[in-house]
Amino acid sequence: MSFKAINLQQKFDLFAEHWAPKVIAEMNDYQFKVVRLQGDFIWHDHKDTDDTFIVIEGNLRIDLRDGAVHVGPGEMFIVPKGVEHKPYAEKEVKLLLIEPRGVRNTGHEGVERTAPNDVWI
Repeated sequence: MSFKAINLQQKFDLFAEHWAPKVIAEMNDYQFKVVRLQGDFIWHDHKDTDDTFIVIEGNLRIDLRDGAVHVGPGEMFIVPKGVEHKPYAEKEVKLLLIEPRGVRNTGHEGVERTAPNDVWI
């Protein structure tokens, strides 16, 4: 068996598109996904799971129905399951997501902006 650290910057260098999470690792039933964000996303929720956002680079605003949370580099925020949220990035943000395998980025399949799931890089 070969062991090797995962370099987040090298993974980000492999793609340029926004709002399209890429899987870089799995732990039990959870996936670690890197994603580039820029602009406004859609209101959505995840009925069965929390959503963990860890900002690597940039500044992210997560709008909630009753306010907003600002998350900067080296910070994280967990959106509780069932809570509607809408990420927004004025300038590009590099983000690490931690979610159970199979979670759609929009919370629902077939919605505008739904990215293909389980895309590994």
